[in-house]
Amino acid sequence: MSRQLRRWAAPLAVLALVAWYGVSRRPEPPPAVETRFLMDTLVSVTLWGTDRADAPGRIGVAFEALEAVDRAMARKEGTPLWALNRAGGGILDPATAEVVSASLAWARRTGGAFDPTVAPLIDLWDVLAGPHPPPSGGQIAAALGRVGWERVRFAPGPPARVDLGGTALDLGAIAKGYALDRAAAALRAGGAADFIVNAGGDLVVAGSKGGRPWRVGIQHPRDPERFLRVVEPRPGALVTSGDYERFYEWEGERVHHILDPRTGRPAGGCRSVTVWASRAIDADALATAVFVLGPDAGLALLEATAGAEGLVVDAVGRVRETAGFGRVAPGAAGR
Repeated sequence: MSRQLRRWAAPLAVLALVAWYGVSRRPEPPPAVETRFLMDTLVSVTLWGTDRADAPGRIGVAFEALEAVDRAMARKEGTPLWALNRAGGGILDPATAEVVSASLAWARRTGGAFDPTVAPLIDLWDVLAGPHPPPSGGQIAAALGRVGWERVRFAPGPPARVDLGGTALDLGAIAKGYALDRAAAALRAGGAADFIVNAGGDLVVAGSKGGRPWRVGIQHPRDPERFLRVVEPRPGALVTSGDYERFYEWEGERVHHILDPRTGRPAGGCRSVTVWASRAIDADALATAVFVLGPDAGLALLEATAGAEGLVVDAVGRVRETAGFGRVAPGAAGR
């Protein structure tokens, strides 16, 4: 969605969260599955228990919902968000207004650990360009001078309007979650009850797999051949943020794409964060915020947030989780 995601057709080996379907002991009809390249990643829609005649239409509607969000909220030339940033504000369509409103609410809730105005920092670090010297302290300070969610003035309308106050929006840390929610809503409206929508490893789960739970592997942050844990999530969303998704090494340091909007530098307290929530938009924002806050403050935020649970791998590889994560995503060590 954002420049953070651009140019990344993420291979399955490095997905933050990979849908994993166990081998059944009894024969079952295969699910209906379609995968496309969208939002600069691989996106798959998997239906279970849907008549073969109905599956293509339902899957198509889900992809239409995903594509509509991408067209509106990707930060690339020609999109409405690109035009909004160039103009310094303006009128928002209802979907973008909903995401901007949620972004500002999460920024306030997290004390700025989640901040939708990090676009200047994303452009400055340009992690996707590959190994290159990190920016200087002066360059970081200059970019930070254009970052700050408090400067944004949002009026819900109708019509909704926003004044960016000299900042620029990047919705890449929340819009994919919103897109997943829209796709899930479209599937439910079309009569589907059992499905997974997986966007580059971030996913929404509904119903079951023939009466049994879906099984999902959480990627190990340092070994792409292993799962950290295999879980059976309750209906809802599972989203992961990790320092292994988009990064390069420079003089022994890992330079990755999850930037701390308070310091202007890559956040250093975690290797990965996986969040479960009933809505993907909330799980998406929380995963970023917890990663930026670090394991102690991040887990405290999750424990204080109703309806959210999470698992954190800290900077030295220790795994910690909220008291309720095992209830919403029971499972065992991966393999």
